[in-house]
Amino acid sequence: MTKLKLSAIPDDRPVKFSFELPASVHRDLVAYAEVLGRETGQSVADPAKLIAPMLARFMMTDRAFSRARRNARSG
Repeated sequence: MTKLKLSAIPDDRPVKFSFELPASVHRDLVAYAEVLGRETGQSVADPAKLIAPMLARFMMTDRAFSRARRNARSG
């Protein structure tokens, strides 16, 4: 079994953003959605729904960001 950084995507009320992705990133996002669907048994109808949890996971695991955020709060 593949160890992905994301798990099942919660159903959450979205905030709308509009932006462009390079074609290669979109292809990878679609492929990630397919793998995630196989791993969780829950198909991902819209790969764009992966972007928010991916960004959240990225920021949560970025040590420099966490450190800077703590320093900004305490300073």
